[in-house]
Amino acid sequence: MKNEKIGIIGSGLIGRAWSMLFASVGYKVMLYDILPEQTSNALKEIEKELQALQAKGALRGTLSPAEQFSCISVTTDIGELVSNAIYLQECIPERLEWKRTLYTELADIVCSETIMASSTSTYMPSLFSEHMKQHRENVLVAHPLNPPYYIPLVEIVPAPWTKADMVTRTRELMLEIGQKPVTLNRQIEGFATNRIQYAILNEVWRLVTDGVVSVADADRVMTEGLGLRYALLGPLETAHLNADGVADYFQRFGAEVYAVSQTYGPTPKMEAGANLANIAAECEKMVPRAQLSARRAQRDRFLRELCALKKQLE
Repeated sequence: MKNEKIGIIGSGLIGRAWSMLFASVGYKVMLYDILPEQTSNALKEIEKELQALQAKGALRGTLSPAEQFSCISVTTDIGELVSNAIYLQECIPERLEWKRTLYTELADIVCSETIMASSTSTYMPSLFSEHMKQHRENVLVAHPLNPPYYIPLVEIVPAPWTKADMVTRTRELMLEIGQKPVTLNRQIEGFATNRIQYAILNEVWRLVTDGVVSVADADRVMTEGLGLRYALLGPLETAHLNADGVADYFQRFGAEVYAVSQTYGPTPKMEAGANLANIAAECEKMVPRAQLSARRAQRDRFLRELCALKKQLE
């Protein structure tokens, strides 16, 4: 067990996942929300989930479920939350005005060495820290992928004024709890994950709406092809292995990559209309909306087993 305290702001799915990750290595975790019933429910869900993870052989760390659960407490007092905390992980809804209000409040009550990290996938850290009167140099983004207990990637994104030490300490902390951080040298809209993900979605949308492939076949390109490759190797290492090194790959295929890229066309807006209605109808044939919860549970099982396999292979 550790003496250091971690504060989690927000008791939803992401907040609960962060709580379990930090508790897995013995940190004292305090989970905050504004209503007592929310924190009480969060504790019940965490206890159930820890037991379920143990039964599945997927529990992180060496501590038992009971030991990990004993590391987690709750509060509705934000002052109590931040007191003596070395790190705060914010997980409130994606509303910029709410985040600005929260970080303005935190600026007046945190100590000078407390890291303030947002789980946001949407907002660059400067957008909610620029008006802070003090300690804005302690703010950054630590964006997990959902579900974070099974997908280890965390994007660390500094604001222009974030101290380098805060980035370094956050990266070390993520490694300690078993996550796999990537550090952006500067903030950019969409960070790294969404910029790559949106590039894929844009082209899939174009291929489907232009009548080139069906929705099912577009997904199959990933699930039966690129996804299998990229689960183990990144795109640049893949190129590196598919030729005599990456330099040889781009010397041989760079012109083709450029030529095909010129045919992509404008970025689609993906607004409500016939195209979206058709794509939605096809997706609902694959997974009816009434079955989304069951499919999410299946997704989590796939991810859990894939992560276990990756660890064996590595």
